[in-house]
Amino acid sequence: MIDKSSLSMQEAIAKIHDGATVLIGGFGTAGQPAELIDALIAHGAKDLTIVNNNAGNGDIGLAALLKAGQVKKIICSFPRQADSYVFDELYRAGKVELELVPQGNLAARIQAAGAGLGAIFTPTGFGTLLAEGKETREISGKNYVLEYPICADFALIKAFKGDRWGNLVYNKTARNFGPIMATAAACTIAQVEEVVELGQLDPEHIITPGIFVKHVVELKKGA
Repeated sequence: MIDKSSLSMQEAIAKIHDGATVLIGGFGTAGQPAELIDALIAHGAKDLTIVNNNAGNGDIGLAALLKAGQVKKIICSFPRQADSYVFDELYRAGKVELELVPQGNLAARIQAAGAGLGAIFTPTGFGTLLAEGKETREISGKNYVLEYPICADFALIKAFKGDRWGNLVYNKTARNFGPIMATAAACTIAQVEEVVELGQLDPEHIITPGIFVKHVVELKKGA
């Protein structure tokens, strides 16, 4: 019997190792798997490469992971916001590396990994500092930059509901990066508000098929 539901956050993230590359879903705090991040902090894996849309907000979630000193490098689109002071301080002190990627390119590179593509050509970034040292090519009269897929060892994502096979549905904009990150990691771990019985999820509403998910963790009420 296939059963991907895990008893606890700690059980689900136990295999995340030092030096791992981890995709973390969310657009700011929307759709961010905060409880999984807290479990990762408690787990203690270090020298992580984190891929996210931004570099944390305030002192919670991704910012807390940075503050714990567990992140070696972050790949993101928006590292600096009004409340990104944790990242700001670490970066200025030389304690964390940054790879800045335009948002569209970030999504496209993650999608490329999920689709098994070797590389993609994108016009975004051509002629800027972000294209320095990269292969460029003119295609049909337009200039492009070669970018490589962003593959990961693990993905931590947040969904609305899931079943024991790992099928997932999302809540509106909290969906954001979750579906594409699930396809680009060797091991995807999803936190959900509820694990439902097989057949209770409308097949037309399932966004992430269970084949892309290794663990589903239900948030306990009041947790």
